[in-house]
Amino acid sequence: MTRRTIGPGGVEVTELSFGAAGLGNLYAPITDEDAAAAIDAAWDAGIRYFDTAPHYGIGLSERRLGEALRARPREACTLSTKAGRLLGPVEGPVGDDLAHGFAVPATHRRVWDFSADGIRRSLEASLTRLGLDRVDIVYLHDPDDHAEQAFREGYPALERLRSEGVVGAIGAGMNQTAMLTRFVRETDVDAVLCAGRYTLLDQSALAELLPAAHERGTAVVIGGVFNSGLLADPRPGATYDYTTAPQDLVDRARRLQTIAERHGTTLRAAALAFPLAHPAVTTVLVGARSPYEVRDAAAQFATDVPEDFWKEARAGELLPAHVPVPGEAAE
Repeated sequence: MTRRTIGPGGVEVTELSFGAAGLGNLYAPITDEDAAAAIDAAWDAGIRYFDTAPHYGIGLSERRLGEALRARPREACTLSTKAGRLLGPVEGPVGDDLAHGFAVPATHRRVWDFSADGIRRSLEASLTRLGLDRVDIVYLHDPDDHAEQAFREGYPALERLRSEGVVGAIGAGMNQTAMLTRFVRETDVDAVLCAGRYTLLDQSALAELLPAAHERGTAVVIGGVFNSGLLADPRPGATYDYTTAPQDLVDRARRLQTIAERHGTTLRAAALAFPLAHPAVTTVLVGARSPYEVRDAAAQFATDVPEDFWKEARAGELLPAHVPVPGEAAE
């Protein structure tokens, strides 16, 4: 699988990468065996970049991913995690964590902390859960409501970790574009992880974030290419940005699906191919929780999307004319 690099240190990532939120029992539980099998399938498919976070299953994703990767040559893969939420023990009766989207016992609580000390403590705890001696990339995770501390303390802490050689690249990961654009313009981040904002249904990242990143040479990792489900299976009741999709977006996704089928491809293939048409985008991050989902994503990623699909999508006003598509260069 084709690889690209992030940052001056040349951290390598594959163009298709593995998002490990599902390994933290996102929405529903999976077994340790299924989690390990999903990572095995990703490895067999040539995927070598894996992303996790303490938030995912209150550390479960990190533990499962670390367990699976310990059997692999560490230098053969790239691993990222995130900082900004410390995990503290819960006193008293333990409920579940479904309010945060994860089907795990709520044995710990998340404590927002973007202080310099908090960032280092978060990374140390992540390494313990992973059972590894290093990660390659660390992102500030969802600092939406903590901008002042994230820029004043959290980012400089990451910068020091990078200068000390503790991590190879640093960045921020969010579901919005405005603050990510600020990180690109005002700091020296190597990468930003933008979830759900550069897809076949939402190109808001194209307004400012992607041009700024391209100008600065900042890598953009695109997550949420299926907008949490709608672009994988456009049907009534499908999810869009973690909630039930409005009917107009269901209709739009179905029209795209019909065009894809007419041209001998799939909507999933088009959704995976679309982001990499922009030169700022380095990799597409796909969440998976089973070997089947991993193998399907890899197969769809390798599936050809004919030029006529993009032409018809534009002609039907399903994609704006200025949005770059595979085979074209962005302005």
